[in-house]
Amino acid sequence: MSSLSRELVFLILQFLDEEKFKETVHKLEQESGFYFNMKYFEEQVQSGEWDEVERYLSGFTKVDDNRYSMKIFFEIRKQKYLEALDKQDRARAVEILVKDLKVFSSFNEELYKEITQLLTLDNFRENEQLSKYGDTKSARNIMLLELKKLIEANPLFREKLTFPTLKASRLRTLINQSLNWQHQLCKNPRPNPDIKTLFVDHTCQPPNGTRAAPPPNNPLVGGLPKGGAFPSLGTHSPFQPAAPPSATSLAGWMANSNTPAPHPAVAPGSATLAGPPNPGPLLKRPRTPPINATAMDYQSADSEHLLKRSRPVMQTVDEVNYAGSSLPQSSDDLPKMLARTLNQGSCVMSMDFHPVQQTILLVGTNVGEIGIWEVGSKERLTQRAFKVWDISVCSMPMQAALVKDPVVAVNRTMWSPDGTLLGVAFSKHIVHLYSYHLGGDLRPHREIDAHIGSVNDIAFSHPNKQLSIITCGDDKTIKVWDASTGHKQYTFEGHDAAVYSVCPHHKENIQFIFSTAVDGKIKAWLYDHLGSRVDYDAPGHWCTTMAYSADGTRLFSCGTSKEGESFLVEWNESEGAIKRAYSGFRKRSSNVVQFDTTKNRFLAAGDEFLIKFWDMDNASVLTSTDAEGGLPASPRLRFNKEGSLLAVTTNDNGIKILCNSDGLRLLRTFESRAFEGGKLFIDASVTSKTTGVTQPVAVSAPSGPIVGALPPAGSIAATVPVSRLIYTNSGVAILALASNAVHKLWKWQRNERNMSGKASASIAPQLWQPSSGILMTNDISETNPEEAVPCIALSKNDSYVMSASGGKISLFNMMTFKVMTTFMPPPPAATFLAFHPQDNNIIAIGMEDSTIQIYNVQVDEVKSKLKGHSKKISGLAFSNALNVLVSSGADSQVIVWSIDGWEKRRTKAIQIPAGRGSPSATGDTKVQFHNDHIRLLVVHETQLAIYDASKLERVRQWVPRDPFTSTLSAATYSCDSQLVYAGFSDGSVGVMDGESLLPRCRVAPSAYISQGIGSANIYPLVIAVHPSESLQFALGLSDGSVQVLEPLETEGKWGTGPSSDNGAVVSTPSSSAVGNQNSEQAAR
Repeated sequence: MSSLSRELVFLILQFLDEEKFKETVHKLEQESGFYFNMKYFEEQVQSGEWDEVERYLSGFTKVDDNRYSMKIFFEIRKQKYLEALDKQDRARAVEILVKDLKVFSSFNEELYKEITQLLTLDNFRENEQLSKYGDTKSARNIMLLELKKLIEANPLFREKLTFPTLKASRLRTLINQSLNWQHQLCKNPRPNPDIKTLFVDHTCQPPNGTRAAPPPNNPLVGGLPKGGAFPSLGTHSPFQPAAPPSATSLAGWMANSNTPAPHPAVAPGSATLAGPPNPGPLLKRPRTPPINATAMDYQSADSEHLLKRSRPVMQTVDEVNYAGSSLPQSSDDLPKMLARTLNQGSCVMSMDFHPVQQTILLVGTNVGEIGIWEVGSKERLTQRAFKVWDISVCSMPMQAALVKDPVVAVNRTMWSPDGTLLGVAFSKHIVHLYSYHLGGDLRPHREIDAHIGSVNDIAFSHPNKQLSIITCGDDKTIKVWDASTGHKQYTFEGHDAAVYSVCPHHKENIQFIFSTAVDGKIKAWLYDHLGSRVDYDAPGHWCTTMAYSADGTRLFSCGTSKEGESFLVEWNESEGAIKRAYSGFRKRSSNVVQFDTTKNRFLAAGDEFLIKFWDMDNASVLTSTDAEGGLPASPRLRFNKEGSLLAVTTNDNGIKILCNSDGLRLLRTFESRAFEGGKLFIDASVTSKTTGVTQPVAVSAPSGPIVGALPPAGSIAATVPVSRLIYTNSGVAILALASNAVHKLWKWQRNERNMSGKASASIAPQLWQPSSGILMTNDISETNPEEAVPCIALSKNDSYVMSASGGKISLFNMMTFKVMTTFMPPPPAATFLAFHPQDNNIIAIGMEDSTIQIYNVQVDEVKSKLKGHSKKISGLAFSNALNVLVSSGADSQVIVWSIDGWEKRRTKAIQIPAGRGSPSATGDTKVQFHNDHIRLLVVHETQLAIYDASKLERVRQWVPRDPFTSTLSAATYSCDSQLVYAGFSDGSVGVMDGESLLPRCRVAPSAYISQGIGSANIYPLVIAVHPSESLQFALGLSDGSVQVLEPLETEGKWGTGPSSDNGAVVSTPSSSAVGNQNSEQAAR
């Protein structure tokens, strides 16, 4: 099928989806095989529609296509089999075993036998491997996570998991353009053509045989529109384009804004330039849209046979993605399950979830308190009572109001878009801005005497690309303040009553603000001083709030009249009219109903002691929940950013946290972080040492690092060195491999001192092992681990670790410490391991015999064997950017290999500095890519060097000299590649600049090693860096201990900057050759 035909299928899929042909759209997805709808697949799996699951999959893959496909079908059929057993439906289980699972017996007979034996058990959970099998729903969700990973890794699904980004109704637009073009070519064009069919080309017939008058844009009279803009066909078009926005509509006042257009329109044949915009249309007259106003796409009854469904006019919208935003979603996606109950202690007036940390909830109350909760652990991180920070700068009206009535309530709390600031609007004059830091640390940022009377609402926006805070109040004004300085930027006046709410937004590069007042007026403002651009009446004519959908394409408002009648509506911005009114509210409400939106699909409002949910495209209530009771008549509510959690107020001054399945998994991560079964071997008193860091000449050193000691325990004796060290990818643990082949895992707990649960030098971790008490110990049969070269690699999701200590390579489960499998027995022994960046089943294994084996774990097969080194492999690094593997060895050689065919591209021996040994000197050489995957850090005991890996040419070299007088023992980039941490055989540690390799500071051994007998012989053998904290690193020492180092908070960094007086730096132009080294160009 041609690419255009393929694109046509996508256009049809979009059209079918917009028209709600649910079964047809998925049938076409499956039959065409162009787009795999992961959302639909998830729904079918979660509902247990196994026949449909396999039918849908069959359009993309078959069981025996590849190992990923085989695993996908096996997991699905195994789950179906277990569910039948769980229901005690033995006949159905036998049928599945014989009909569906038998096909896998030829690939793994033992596994099939084990599955068959489950029939003999009264409860299959008696099987050890299935002992943790929960209920059906949770088991399906767990399986679904595995299926998604397999599908994403399966090459047959490549480029089929993302729907192309299209403008809304793209097929309609193309048909409209075609009809307009046909009309342009008519011999007798009529001003209002009556188009009744798409089955034949359009032509205009002159009435009664006479020639119709040509329209103004006829090619005979004037030029065709520029830039592909087609004129409208009039009201009888079957695909009616949106009319130009009226002056009173949102689109109209935006079009008339002072923002310059990139290409000013010029009338055809006109020689005059377009004049400045006319300010007349900016003066608006009030307009009250009727509740039942519905703009229809199809204006003519003659065209009703073309489509059965009517569609609202929404032609000009931002780009949308069919896959993520327009597919129907199940009500099961809504957070309705009660997961947490929090006791705030006073009536909650406002809530807001942190935009980044999805389980952090900000709360404001009727007594002026604000609190921050970690809903996952149910901990209140902080609480602040209201107080004036500086009474001397407060206005006299404010001081008088506080003296008259000191009770102050919170009207609104809100996080800034990045979560670094939070704003609090109080019922008397004041707005407080706090800066937020990890662990709930709140620091006063700005106090603003904003309005006379109550400050009713706040919001953040970015006019002029700087963060501002918008406020409104009882004094009938809206004000904009610089969030950094607290200086006032704009004041908008024009409301005749107290302003109740604000809603800032932007369309393309135009920033604007909606505001609502208690007299029911809605106004819109640009960031200028020309007054309001829009003047509408809100339904109910009283308190109303407005909000956009998450993607910013749909506008909603919710409000309540003085009589207690509530209204939830969607607005047609182009017309300034109400597009849809949602039903389901009770007749009379005693309070103003609050609402929120989520997932670009759902609305929720608190009404009638319930939380009611609507699909945005359906006016009727979708579903509701009472959250197991205890809600007030009109509960307040707030979704988190992902829509997986919903906070709801209770009538006993509390908060209930509702969740869906995703939210439940999110909350359970906090339970799992308790690290059950862990054993504490660490002295809890970790001190910050401020002495022992030398101040060498021209190398700035901090006052002292924070040092966290992870002393050895159990079978790792003080005399057993740490051979390998690595942080987990999540940054919450450190894994060490000692020279006696035993692994140790230290984990940091989430607690009041460490709210993030991340590794820290100032918090003691736990030396962790599972409740079984087993150790992760590498195979050492017929080997001496003390003489072996250990190697280790961790999977991306921290689930598995691959490791060897001279014997077989072992694959361990990180949760149970059990050996999953072993492979590749020596000789030769493995000396370095590296996972392929695109496929976790492919591993590059450096060997003791100088070869590199490319091994596929899934099929237990060596795919390629690379030869080029003359001694053992000591380093491997993949580059995504260059699509290469770089290897280094004890022969001091660096070789670049192509990933595609595993051919050798280039080779180079590192240049040994003069006086540091003979030019042919050898020694372990390590390699590591910079974050750009172009620059390559090469580490040898004699030097640090940076190479351009694309040419394998050295661009920088640093050779140790005073105060670094000993040889290098280890070095690595920081996580952001801005620094290089280097260890030396005298115990000192250097922090180097990542670009120049010049030292920034030196950490003396006495800063982290307790002085005593034998301490002079202790030095770093390995260095590991935190995956997200660039200033934190860990040292694995020759005495078997592990130390975590960070600069003091007062310092905030390592050193002040590099100095050229410490170490010899050689810069080599990338175009020059280095020495007489060989460079080979790979065969093409």
